[in-house]
Amino acid sequence: MDENDLKRADLAYENEAFLNSPDGRVLRIVSEYAEPLARFRREQIQDTVVFFGSARFIGREAAESRLGEVGTLGANLSEKQLETSKKQAEAAVHMARYYEDARRLAFLLSQWSIQIPARRRRFVVTTGGGPGIMEAANLGAKEAGAKTVGLNIALPFEQSPNPYITPALNFEFHYFFMRKFWFAYLSKALVIFPGGFGTLDELFEILTLAQTQKLAKKILVVIYGSDYWRSLLNFETMVDAGTISPEDLELFKIVDSPEEGFEFLRDGLTKYHLVPETKHKGERVPEIAKTNP
Repeated sequence: MDENDLKRADLAYENEAFLNSPDGRVLRIVSEYAEPLARFRREQIQDTVVFFGSARFIGREAAESRLGEVGTLGANLSEKQLETSKKQAEAAVHMARYYEDARRLAFLLSQWSIQIPARRRRFVVTTGGGPGIMEAANLGAKEAGAKTVGLNIALPFEQSPNPYITPALNFEFHYFFMRKFWFAYLSKALVIFPGGFGTLDELFEILTLAQTQKLAKKILVVIYGSDYWRSLLNFETMVDAGTISPEDLELFKIVDSPEEGFEFLRDGLTKYHLVPETKHKGERVPEIAKTNP
């Protein structure tokens, strides 16, 4: 080749500098839609049930072990530090019941859903992919022998995926809004365990979509743990103030046991999403979801 010949340029879709630049942002956004869609289709995932809750809760065994270790720290901590550590460990034991309940509810739901005769996998347990309630739900689904999804998010302080996610359904997102899209798009039900800002964000986002009828499907919302939620939120105050309608309280159900939550989900999912719908001649049923255009 003559030394004056110009070197062939990189193909645009192989140009890493461009793909990672502001000009390539639209392609990155589209990728976080198209690549998960391809995987969900490949894995035959028709719809999901999404579990949200605190990433800080741990299982009962781990919490009790941590409490037992507090006594051995006495020589290395001040009295105040020891008291704080003990309170935190006691709180972890108290809140561990939610980890165990999320695990049990996900197990019951998955045990039922994998027996549904269908071409695709129905009501697959899905979480944000991290620790705490997310880990508990993925664990419960895996223990039932079901596939289970983790929609993780890339953060400055890395949140590693928990080990119970089905490897082919382990996702990592850069854009929060694309992750939120996949939570809502496939979901037929949402289960909200006690949690913090992120949990509240997801709860009210889904309730708003349901209230404003932006979803062309019935989405069931289970709020788990009346003690926690009634001490945090007073929905009746919103009704009394006229900021929501009385019928908006029917958009969700508060439950206090895995069995109660499972019965509500099973009955609702059967009623709204398993009973065959009457179709017009030639109408094509969407492969994995149904939403308003």
